[in-house]
Amino acid sequence: MTLFSQRKGITPLKKEFQRESMDIELRNRLWSVLKITVWDKYSEQEYNREIVHGILDAIWFNYFKIPLDTRPKYYDAYSQEQTAYGKCRRYFFDAKWYEVYDFIEFLIKTIPSPWANELRDFCNAILEKENAAYRILEDKVTEITDETEIAAIEDALEINIEPVANHLKRSLELMSDRKEPDFRNSIKESISAVEACCQNIVGNPKATLGDALKKIKASAIIHPALEKGFSAIYGYTSDSGGIRHALTDGDEIPSYADAKFMLVACSSFINYLLTKTAEASSRK
Repeated sequence: MTLFSQRKGITPLKKEFQRESMDIELRNRLWSVLKITVWDKYSEQEYNREIVHGILDAIWFNYFKIPLDTRPKYYDAYSQEQTAYGKCRRYFFDAKWYEVYDFIEFLIKTIPSPWANELRDFCNAILEKENAAYRILEDKVTEITDETEIAAIEDALEINIEPVANHLKRSLELMSDRKEPDFRNSIKESISAVEACCQNIVGNPKATLGDALKKIKASAIIHPALEKGFSAIYGYTSDSGGIRHALTDGDEIPSYADAKFMLVACSSFINYLLTKTAEASSRK
């Protein structure tokens, strides 16, 4: 929805990209999301009150890491600042930009799944509207903003092949670690997810990616050019930056861009392979 000043060109239609920063509007709206999806549930029913008390205990014990017996009661309209709600609110508005994302990540991992799904979807809508450089995938805040890329990763993460899902989750985790990202091993996990998918398709858990792709190509499930392209990507992971082998002098260290490309490309290729396999099975 555009406002009068935006239509007149007085104020910009879109604010600057928020990467490694967070303006007050984004922070305000994210707190409002937490209030709606978590804190307000306290007053809905007795069962929710017990859940919220458990969440606060987890915040005190595992996030703030301060004695549990210092946690005050949840809420008091007459002394909000001294309550658990007030302390969480004050922390949120005093926190550095990355600590806000840490806090949201922690909550998503702590609260019940239905609440977490609601919180994640609502946060992503606000992050998009406020032009933030991050989105929440699974339970990780990740520097990916393209909705097509996000959809490809989310679809692949939901695949009911445990090794594939585990490799992709680990890849996302390694790439999204804001303190110590491991792009090299993130790339390795992404290509391992493709390998696990191909092994599943050909029914051989010991097949290499190259051998499995050749068998899949022979059955006309994929175009030879695609098989050749992903074989080349597999070769890249074997030769560049010590991704699948030890680093050597002169090797280029993989970057975030490399890890992101591999995660998106591998997720898309896995989705493509499984769709093509299903199509081929339906024609038999």
